[in-house]
Amino acid sequence: MQIDNNVSGQPFNTFGINVNFTKLITIEDKSDLNYLQLEKPQFNILGGGSNVLIKSDVALPIIYVNTKGINILKEEEEYVQLQVAAGEEWHDLVLWTLDNDFGGIENLSLIPGKCGAAPMQNIGAYGVEIKDVLHAVKAYDINKKVEFTFHNQECNFGYRTSNFKTNWKGKYIITDIILNLSKPGYHKKNISYGAISDVLNNQGIGDPTIQDISNTIISIRQSKLPDPQIIGNSGSFFKNPIVPKSQFEEIQSLFPNMPFYPANDDIKIPAGWLIDQCGWKGKVVGNTGTYKNQALVLVNHGNATGLEIFKLSEEIQKSVKSKFNIDIEREVNVW
Repeated sequence: MQIDNNVSGQPFNTFGINVNFTKLITIEDKSDLNYLQLEKPQFNILGGGSNVLIKSDVALPIIYVNTKGINILKEEEEYVQLQVAAGEEWHDLVLWTLDNDFGGIENLSLIPGKCGAAPMQNIGAYGVEIKDVLHAVKAYDINKKVEFTFHNQECNFGYRTSNFKTNWKGKYIITDIILNLSKPGYHKKNISYGAISDVLNNQGIGDPTIQDISNTIISIRQSKLPDPQIIGNSGSFFKNPIVPKSQFEEIQSLFPNMPFYPANDDIKIPAGWLIDQCGWKGKVVGNTGTYKNQALVLVNHGNATGLEIFKLSEEIQKSVKSKFNIDIEREVNVW
């Protein structure tokens, strides 16, 4: 464990916002948590900083989880079970599984952040969510000072949410995730979402490997999303709204070319399309704005404060509500 006082938060968030962290506690091994001393029960947990918007200096202690380790717990004919430390970078894990020909998370390639944040947000992309392969989550109870194991159904996964983000927020620190991934000969490939199949067909790939699928998704994401090392951003800033069919049909009558996806008995509408229709795509507002290739991505053009970006997000929400009567929710966590 390492404790630092008055640290610049700029390297710890992908928006690149320069704020002060009053106290930064770095956890290198989960056993460090047993020795954690907090004056008050309130704290913030930080992983890769890729899904957080920090509006101002942070007075509460920040627990930065930087643990490492990927271990095989069990191996059967059809699947392998992995235990992955919360501090591992998510995309590094994806690349590791591809190197070993383990399938199930190739559609989640190039998602930024650490593995501990993945179940909290129930990360998802291109028709796959982590809940589809997640067996269990190990989490440390900060008050009882003991580690618990929560199996998939106990986590109450939903669209970009879980108990760790809602009911259990501030109570647990995720230490490990346990995944069940397919072995060669048993991969269930998902190429039906978005432009995946079109890109594969254009490349003449009729029977893609999981590596082919990953490469395709990486190329699609890179064409739409900016590199945080070049322009500060947190990827998709808003959730795609899910609306009742009756409301969707009413909107579709006015906008017949609106893209959509079935979501059980409801309809999911791409938030990026809604924002684009409101004229925000590529718009610059002071030091912030939306990305030129994807209206769903809010960016820091160099000197934006978290408050500036937050206010921009409020204006975008208001315009979407005014034009479509749809509320779009932030996907990022706001401090």
